[in-house]
Amino acid sequence: MRIIGAVVSPGLTGFYFDDQKAIKMGRRQDGFALLGEPVTNGFSAVRQRGESISIMLLLEDGSVAYGDCAAVQYSGAGGRDPLFIAEEFIPVLEQEILPRLRDREITGFRQLAEEFDRLRRTDGDQYHTAIRYGITQALLDAAAKASRHSMAEVIAREYNCNLENKRVPLFTQTGDERYTNADKTIIKRADVLPHGLINNVAEKLGNRGEKLLEYVSWLKERAHRLGGEDYRPVLHIDVYGTIGQAFDEDLYRMADYLAGIEQAASPLQIRIEGPTDRGSKPAQIEALAELCGILKKRAVNVEIVADEWCNTLEDIREFVDAGAGHMVQIKTPDLGGINNTIEAVLYAKRGGVGAYLGGTCNETDRSAQVCVHIGIATQPDQMLAKPGMGVDEGLMITYNEMSRTLALLRAKGVI
Repeated sequence: MRIIGAVVSPGLTGFYFDDQKAIKMGRRQDGFALLGEPVTNGFSAVRQRGESISIMLLLEDGSVAYGDCAAVQYSGAGGRDPLFIAEEFIPVLEQEILPRLRDREITGFRQLAEEFDRLRRTDGDQYHTAIRYGITQALLDAAAKASRHSMAEVIAREYNCNLENKRVPLFTQTGDERYTNADKTIIKRADVLPHGLINNVAEKLGNRGEKLLEYVSWLKERAHRLGGEDYRPVLHIDVYGTIGQAFDEDLYRMADYLAGIEQAASPLQIRIEGPTDRGSKPAQIEALAELCGILKKRAVNVEIVADEWCNTLEDIREFVDAGAGHMVQIKTPDLGGINNTIEAVLYAKRGGVGAYLGGTCNETDRSAQVCVHIGIATQPDQMLAKPGMGVDEGLMITYNEMSRTLALLRAKGVI
């Protein structure tokens, strides 16, 4: 199957770009807006609309394969690529990428994806992760259409995965509506919840962590009340380094606090994402590995999830090899090409570390659908329900794509 043309279009994402550094500095919220001056390069406001670019490949049989370029909510933070503005990057795609796609023969996914993921600009720099993310989604869709198989089947065949009749647990995120939206996730019986967006010490964690402890206790009670005896979701809360901030980055005091978190959550399993942010990858790996060791010695069963500074495939390999976290978030747009996402899930699993096929609320319906196929093929421990922070939309998109695909694979006798 040959690509006979390629076009792009600007789009919106399911959430917003937020200046994480400015938020941590205490920018005031006014309704949904975040006031004050941004501090991260490229931002025109602390909160601004999320943007995407769709890449559409016109195939010689008349079909269209497409993927979406998108970047994370907290672009420019934790070693990530800068803000992704459609107006700035559409000319890059049209002038430098699309001509390379036209007239290419689609005989598979992996080789072509690796080629485009590794492309360099004339100055030697890699293309923005969002561009590589969208291109490789479109190439996977093209490979699926050319072979008349699902994207999950293409991945399984090219990466030697065994397709299973098994649903990947979905993780919903509440955003700042952490009470109302938690109720939504519980009513819909999400597997993992609520993310919680605990990104400020004074307002959300509490100066001694007391606000988060209260919230965890509330979640446990609410899951029991609304979900019933047989509903045992995993609690997974992203704290954006605020536990470290609250306890002066003292790992032993942090471990004491996490023991209290475990008690508040019991009998539910709890995961804490990003308990500290040490400002660099080496320092982050060292801190998380040491914290995991302290928790093991104390028999504290809180699972630590690595996120900040764990952005690329190589980063993920380093965190896994060092035991810096019980689980790694594979934040899909940050890895660039989805070929890297596939490799990352498989590497974490081989290393005995939990694989969280994550991403960002700031993605699109299309990137979420493609990630579902990655999840079905590679079977991570959990997958983010995305995009957005409203629970319903992201959970619907990912759950339904997974349900449809598994039903079709069963009907074909593949699983």
